[in-house]
Amino acid sequence: MEQNNVDVIRVSIGTAAVLGLHKGKLDAEPTTAYLMTYRDGKCAGNCSFCPQARESKSSTHLLSRVTWPTYPVADVVSTLKNAVEQKKIRRTCIQAINYPEVFADIEAVVRQIKKQMTVAVSVSCQPQNRADIERLKHAGVDRLGIALDAATQTIFDRVKGKDAGGCYSWDNQFKLFSLAQSVFGEGNVSTHVIVGLGETEKDAVEVIQRCRDLGVLPALFAFTPVRGTAMEHNVPPKLESYRRIQLARHFIVSGRANAAKMSFNDQGEITGFKVPIEVLVQALNEGVAFRTSGCLDCNRPYYNEKPSGPIYNYPNTPNKEEIKKIKEELS
Repeated sequence: MEQNNVDVIRVSIGTAAVLGLHKGKLDAEPTTAYLMTYRDGKCAGNCSFCPQARESKSSTHLLSRVTWPTYPVADVVSTLKNAVEQKKIRRTCIQAINYPEVFADIEAVVRQIKKQMTVAVSVSCQPQNRADIERLKHAGVDRLGIALDAATQTIFDRVKGKDAGGCYSWDNQFKLFSLAQSVFGEGNVSTHVIVGLGETEKDAVEVIQRCRDLGVLPALFAFTPVRGTAMEHNVPPKLESYRRIQLARHFIVSGRANAAKMSFNDQGEITGFKVPIEVLVQALNEGVAFRTSGCLDCNRPYYNEKPSGPIYNYPNTPNKEEIKKIKEELS
């Protein structure tokens, strides 16, 4: 018998451990509870990098390299309430795959969470129209994430849109950003950019700047090959390149730099951030630029990498040894 979507939900394995639903040792504990809508089947989308894609041969228990076991919603809400009260969890993020009933499912879960506790709730999903967005806002969602993933329209079409057999459009994603802002307000809309899909550093920096100019917060992910996906044989981005893009994002989002003024070589690699040298040195020494980016309190431990490394997004501010390693990666 198929389980009812609003009775069960997927929970990232790290979150399940923090909530006490799963026994396991964690190298870094998530400060956001990561949940994912349950469906007995795949997503309507067909993103080439995603285990949940319609034509993917990967397990439905996976999103990126992370396992997401299923639990009763009542158990998750109960243990989440305890974790929030103990200040172990400071935000809840609901990931949603694309299927006809998804907004009813998100709404039901959000209302159960908000009824039981006071905690910020982010949702990462694919709305179709303003009505979907307003439904989330009225349910109690605080922030909305709409994934762009690709840095250019050509790459978008190839990995997520028409050339991939997908149902998404580059132009429509930007229209949805505007709709989302009109409902949630500027500063409460996010997106994701995956580095390593075939873009240049210049491509990545320009789309980060475009999002920032629109008032949309761009979060960086490193491409992670997952067995069973269309891109399982592709390789992750070079660490040196990813570090430069992280620095560029840090300066752009903080308003200290603009992509139009940065310099690049013929391969599209960043050769200058056009910030004062003391600003660059401070960013390197502090290490905040190399942390997981996204919503407040999102640290997403080891979403893109094994704990053994190499580490693309640090779940906590890098220590002295880690900063030394980062500088070596950049040199």
